[in-house]
Amino acid sequence: MKQRKCLRFLNWLWMTIRRRFLCCRIVCAGGFITALIVAFSGPSFSGDPVYSWMERFDPDQAIINRIATPTGYERIGADGFGRWLRHLPLKAPGTPVYLYNGALKANQSAHHSVIDIDTGEKNLQQCADAVIRLRSEFLFAIGSYERIAFNFTSGDRIRFDKWAAGFRPVVKGNSVRFRKSAAPDSSYSNFRSYLDTIFMYAGSYSLEREMIKAHRKDMTIGDVFIQGGFPGHAVIIVDMAENRKTGKSVFLTAQSYMPAQQIHILKNPANDRLDPWYRSNFGETLITPEWKFSKNQLKRFSE
Repeated sequence: MKQRKCLRFLNWLWMTIRRRFLCCRIVCAGGFITALIVAFSGPSFSGDPVYSWMERFDPDQAIINRIATPTGYERIGADGFGRWLRHLPLKAPGTPVYLYNGALKANQSAHHSVIDIDTGEKNLQQCADAVIRLRSEFLFAIGSYERIAFNFTSGDRIRFDKWAAGFRPVVKGNSVRFRKSAAPDSSYSNFRSYLDTIFMYAGSYSLEREMIKAHRKDMTIGDVFIQGGFPGHAVIIVDMAENRKTGKSVFLTAQSYMPAQQIHILKNPANDRLDPWYRSNFGETLITPEWKFSKNQLKRFSE
């Protein structure tokens, strides 16, 4: 218990240092600040992952500790984004999925469990937005503000470090320009404001085009099945396991949907025995409760 508390403190201290230096980089210029950032850019401590929207993270409620692997399978190694995803906290077993407005989702048969993360009060955090939210939360947690960047449907790149420096996109028709209209602010609340803007002007169409193609044989945690369109859909792989004897692997998926709703772990409607896990060699089509994907629609973030 003492060791766990110590690791949590070290992890918190490390993230605080990184955020302060990265914030300096946003509002200052000069080689000395840059050198400090480089000096403090090493790997993070091995304590509990950071979930900035929570006051307290309970490791016992993490995916890795709540959802057992199928018999004969062991979880694959994971660090970085993959480790962060498989430790996402879950709400109590049997929790229903709620919409952004507090109403129950009509289809309560699609989810295995609900991830303990807020949805927001607007109808914004839908399909691809949930993938963007999880990726951004991870990068914010490790202080990599410069890597938080997504395209509007127009193709314009919107970066959080620029947003945190006070620049705001001004949208007129299909054109986007930036104007310095706010004070520098790298707080979590300002980060959430940035995400709401991304959710408003981005979606599966834009996200699919900025991700790179992945192959099923190289599938890993953090990869995304995505079909860009109006509407389109996306589900993200949040954990994987492998059978060492057969070499076969399985994975867990998470999604939000329309209208905006709590992010949840999906059931496997095609295989009750594996549910909620899916086989990596699922054939030509991945059948999830509310969408079907081609095996060729697997993508991943470029960095």
